[in-house]
Amino acid sequence: MPCPHFKISIVKRSQGQSAVAGAAYQSGERLFSEYDQKTKFYNKKKELVHAEIMLPPNAPPGYADRATLWNAVEAVENQWNSQLARRIVLAFPVEVPKEQYLSMIKEFCQEQFVSKGMIADFAIHDKGDGNPHAHILLTLRAMDEHGNWLPKARKVYDLDENGERIQLPSGNWKCHKENTVDWNDQKYAEVWRHGWETITNRYLEAAGRPERVDLRSFERQGIQQIPTVHLGPAAHQMEKRGIETFLGNLNRDIRAANSLMQSIRSAIHGLQRWIADLNEKKQLLLDALEKAKEPTLSDLLVDYFNLRNEQRSDWSGKAKLKCTVRDFEEVKRAVDYLKAHSLNTAEDLNQAIDSLNQTAAPLRRQLKQNENRIRAIAQIKDAAAVHAKLKPIHDTFMKKNFKLTKDAYAAQHKDELDTFNKAVRTLMKLNGSTAVDFSSLDAEFSALQSSSAELRTQLETLQPDVSALKNIRKYIDMVLNKQQLSAPGGKMPEKESVLKQLEQFQQKKSHHKTTSTTPNREESL
Repeated sequence: MPCPHFKISIVKRSQGQSAVAGAAYQSGERLFSEYDQKTKFYNKKKELVHAEIMLPPNAPPGYADRATLWNAVEAVENQWNSQLARRIVLAFPVEVPKEQYLSMIKEFCQEQFVSKGMIADFAIHDKGDGNPHAHILLTLRAMDEHGNWLPKARKVYDLDENGERIQLPSGNWKCHKENTVDWNDQKYAEVWRHGWETITNRYLEAAGRPERVDLRSFERQGIQQIPTVHLGPAAHQMEKRGIETFLGNLNRDIRAANSLMQSIRSAIHGLQRWIADLNEKKQLLLDALEKAKEPTLSDLLVDYFNLRNEQRSDWSGKAKLKCTVRDFEEVKRAVDYLKAHSLNTAEDLNQAIDSLNQTAAPLRRQLKQNENRIRAIAQIKDAAAVHAKLKPIHDTFMKKNFKLTKDAYAAQHKDELDTFNKAVRTLMKLNGSTAVDFSSLDAEFSALQSSSAELRTQLETLQPDVSALKNIRKYIDMVLNKQQLSAPGGKMPEKESVLKQLEQFQQKKSHHKTTSTTPNREESL
């Protein structure tokens, strides 16, 4: 399946980040930063496929040079907490030929960014490990027709009902700030994701592939599935070498739980759809034959057994005997199940399926809640370990009082500070505090694992009932749709109406009672 990865972030000076460094990383070029007077270089020769800058018509031609462009961006942003650029990392589908990646990303950048006035600096990376992807750096400021940077926002005075400025008690005029462009509006995250989704699916279709990508979350897609945990590069490499990791084992447990829940959910939904169709057929029978007796499920299973014998009338004696014995055992198991559970009519079967669903649904919900919490505990523990490891570096950074010294330290320890801040955000979101009670988390983790194992066992105990009901559905469907089984050449003929089938069924029942000279019925339902 195509990887649905599409991540949007902002390059922030307040976090020690640099637009020049970001451009150097994705392009593999050696770039000099005029802001901190340092050379940025990250060797990406092995994985870099293509790098390019796309300019809108009003941009200066000199901005086609990467160092010129991003040094100009950093020069116009003079605040310590300036937002420098927007970064997007997206995945290419491996199902599309690699030579089409460039046209895909250029089409996406032109349609979504460059046509709106942004400068797009993109690079395609592919190590050959099945993870082809692209990095895109976008400018945040608009430009006028002469290629000059415009302010990100402007001051607008508030007016009263007469169109006059409103003066505050302080003597100042009441005003507010309006953005020059709306590129930071959250709605564009959805627009850009949908744009890449559309382009990806179009190229997949052109390549004759059946796969499609959907960049919405599982919840928004209506998929009841537990998301897996991000392994990270270290754990990913260990798993590739066959070394089991805590997060790898957790993901395997999550995938097993998802598979079990999906299997039972699909079976129950199929049974519910079938019972609705069976009720519709029964209602047609009752409308047509008001005084007719409704055939029981056991009667229909006997008819299934007879039907199978009729279909093998021209078989050899040995083959016929072998299959007849097999069918007899199957029908006997089905009849025994119906008797053991007191299932005689379609209503009884409907209630059994509803009861099965009511039993499985809360188990699936609780299992999903447990696995989500287990995943959160794993993330809390990982974040706490990172927090403890990198806190001395962060504390040293906070003690720096002079701006130049602080900026230099932030640039030197950029990766550590970014990782520390990410760990703090994770702890605040999942734990509510950076202080972690490991003993309490370990106890909760063990309890959740035990609970999940018990829930999976309970779900597995429902499988025999699900299998038995599915087999009964198959046998009865074969009786009610006999023509589908005996179609010449393997082709499906047009089905008789359900009403006609059921009328014929009643007629043959009556004929069988009054006629004893014919050993087999002329036609089976």
